[in-house]
Order: sequence, then structure tokens, then C-alpha cells
Amino acid sequence: MDNSMPIMLVPGLASSARIYAPVIAALWRLGPVTVANHIRDDNMAVIARRILAEAPPRFALAGHSMGGYIAFEIMRQAPHRVAKLALINTQARPDTAEASAERRARIARARDGGLHDVLDEMIPQLVHPSRAGEADMRKLFHDMGDDVRAEGFIKNQTAMIARVDSRPTMATIKCPTLVLTGDQDMLIPNTLSKEMADGIAGAKLVIIPECGHCPQPERPQATIDALVEWLRN
Repeated sequence: MDNSMPIMLVPGLASSARIYAPVIAALWRLGPVTVANHIRDDNMAVIARRILAEAPPRFALAGHSMGGYIAFEIMRQAPHRVAKLALINTQARPDTAEASAERRARIARARDGGLHDVLDEMIPQLVHPSRAGEADMRKLFHDMGDDVRAEGFIKNQTAMIARVDSRPTMATIKCPTLVLTGDQDMLIPNTLSKEMADGIAGAKLVIIPECGHCPQPERPQATIDALVEWLRN
């Protein structure tokens, strides 16, 4: 009998299935893998509702960065459908006023045709400092930008500006939970990963060394190891 668990992976801001490409083959051995399409709506609750409508009845859920914000919303809407939860380089807090202002400025630039320039500006926040100048990393973010296009980027940013504070509902999460981050995430500090791990009963915190905000392409084997252990246990 096949006891494999379907796995739903949710990308982050301006990201496509490419962000998970380095880990999908390893995860597939443990269950069918789906990468959610999160660029069709500009509201977190609506994004989560559409993903749930297209998801298997019960599944393991992993969300990276913005994908973690969506995962929290999925947990509020249908906790009974999530067997396991992985929160990757994300946080439970809502946007600050400063972050929202920066998002609005980037929305305007993307709307005017400057999405690649915006992504170039963001790269130092998205990877370990030692990799910020790598051509392969720049190409990955540009390719994903082309996948989501300015329209998807703008919808992502708009949804994040209005997202709710997930800290009050962390204690309601009862499924096995992994909190995964890099030791030098320049975008979301490790203190916020620890906050989630402390706020979710039984959650396991894994910090990958020499890694920034995107562990899947930066440290694929360490990311695979953490996710496989999460799925198997």
C-alpha cells in the first residue's frame, strides 16, 4: 500500500517553481510534489483559498518567505488538511510601515518596466553575501521574474502589504512543524525564525550554515536533509 504524503510547496515573492528545483527530485521520492501558483491574486486569504481548492485533501505544506505567509493563512483556513508544516526563511509578523513603503516604490518601478532592476537591487538581501555577485544567482532571479512577470510581482507585493499578524494564531498549530532558515538571512533575521519555533508547540528550528534567504539554490543538500527528515518523522 502506498502511504506517501502529497507535498505542496509555496514559493516566495517574485519566485516560481524554479526556486524549489534543486530539492524537488529528492522530495518526490517521499510523495507527489506540487508547486503552488501564488501569483493570480493580490490578497492572502484569496491566494490561500485558491491553493486549497487545487490541493489534495491532505498534504504536507512548505512555504518559503512569502510562501510562509500564505502557509499561515492556509493553517487558519483549513488546519485539518495540513499534515505537516515547514516554514522556510519566513516570519509571522505583519509588514512594518517602512517595508510597505518600500514595496509600493518597487511596485511603481515594476509597473514602469523596471522589474529586473528591482530584482538586481534585492539580490544582496536574498542570498549569502559570498554569493551576491554570482551570475547564476542573478540569472535565477531574472528567470523567475520572467515567470511571474510584473503583474505577478505587483500582486505578490500587494498581498504582503495587507497581510495579517500570524503571531496570535501560532499556538493553534498542532501538526509537526519545521522552521528552516539560513544563518545569514539578510532579509528576515534569525530571531524571527526562533520566534516562530518558540511559538509553535514542538516545532524544530534548523539553521543552515553559510546560507542566506534562499536555501534551496544556495545550500540544496542541507535543505534536502532538513526537509526529508521533516517528512519522514
